[in-house]
Amino acid sequence: MPTQARKAWAVQLQENHSVTIAMSCAIVGLSRCAYYYQPKLPDDSVIMSVLSAITDKHLRWGFPKCFNRIRKLGYKWNHKRVYRIAS
Repeated sequence: MPTQARKAWAVQLQENHSVTIAMSCAIVGLSRCAYYYQPKLPDDSVIMSVLSAITDKHLRWGFPKCFNRIRKLGYKWNHKRVYRIAS
């Protein structure tokens, strides 16, 4: 049974029978972590714009120096994610 269907059943149990979240998850066989999980949509447009702004200004910089500048600007992106966009 897909997780989304079990999550929908858990929500229906809470609405119809006034059951707690923990109890409704136990009834449908869903963990509470899966109940609260919100998928992150990968929107790389911000990374692309920041990276292009840095590389337009500093043409001779390589990836490590660009990544360090991104970190100094306050972004918390992983180096693997930024490198995937840069390639």
